[in-house]
Amino acid sequence: MARALALAAQGRATTHPNPRVGCVIVRDGPSGPQVVGEGWHQRAGEPHAEVFALRAAGELARGTDVYVSLEPCAHHGRTPPCADALIAAGVARVFVAVGDPFDQVAGQGFAKLRAAGIECTSGLMEAEARALCRGFLSRIERRRPWVTLKLAMSLDGRTAMANGESRWITGEQAREDVHRLRAEAGAVLSSSETVLADDPELTVRLPIADEQNWRQPDRIVLDSHGRVRTTAKVWRKGARRFWLTTEAGAAAPENVETAVMLRDANGQVSLPAALAFLATREVNEVLVECGPRLAGSLLRANLVDELIVYAAPKLLGDAARGLVRLPGLERLADHVALEFTSAELLGPDLKITARLAGKGS
Repeated sequence: MARALALAAQGRATTHPNPRVGCVIVRDGPSGPQVVGEGWHQRAGEPHAEVFALRAAGELARGTDVYVSLEPCAHHGRTPPCADALIAAGVARVFVAVGDPFDQVAGQGFAKLRAAGIECTSGLMEAEARALCRGFLSRIERRRPWVTLKLAMSLDGRTAMANGESRWITGEQAREDVHRLRAEAGAVLSSSETVLADDPELTVRLPIADEQNWRQPDRIVLDSHGRVRTTAKVWRKGARRFWLTTEAGAAAPENVETAVMLRDANGQVSLPAALAFLATREVNEVLVECGPRLAGSLLRANLVDELIVYAAPKLLGDAARGLVRLPGLERLADHVALEFTSAELLGPDLKITARLAGKGS
């Protein structure tokens, strides 16, 4: 199963909106178990992991053990059911890491296989498989995408000088890592404040040799009062684009999907409503790149699943702009509690990954 998960990970930046899935087919040989086929799901609309593995195994698939990181599908979608392909190949046993909660699967893959006399076992390396498919599982089970909040700061917690100058706080290796995060998330979300201040592209810009390993992410802007110009770089073609606002009469950017959202108590786009809308558009994960106000709102609303902070070895002083705005915190006990999950050096900068305390992975 570890090999199946490693194969699945190769689709980190390409399978959206489908889950990342790997498959390994094993049969007993004269010198012990032998891998006769393996594969991974590469892109939506293309064959699933089981199909690639079965093609590689050919006639040797009969009577084998199959290790697959997600329950084989049982329905006709963009591709035929993988459960049917496994049955037709005559495999003996199927070991699955995690069941597929998608309504058209949800145990039906197991049921088909068992009805055909194929032994099924699930739960092998389940935690690792869930982590790999966190966005897909979040969209199906929680009806909202997995949310990663990305922040970059100086060592004294500043994001920009008082005049707005912020390029570049972090170094080249940290910035390249952000582009890989964008590719893997498959969608980038920002606020009107950030778009108006910085006019970012929110695209993936990695070496062209790697282009087959990612696609340009969806670009999403929360623009409560319809202030973002239609000429903003974020609206350039090359990816799906979403403009979420509360202003029904505001002029929409050309060829950008517009949704009028509910207002929260402060007159801003309701964050839960925005995430629920994105789930209906098959957005599995969003990387949030924003200013202190939206960052604070997401944290206070307990909507951040993962927090990634790049800390540069610089001091910008107390006149510079802060990292997160958290109004209403008056006592130490009111703090937003985090748990560190990893830390690593990227060139001169420190990358810290955390989650909200008690939230789990």
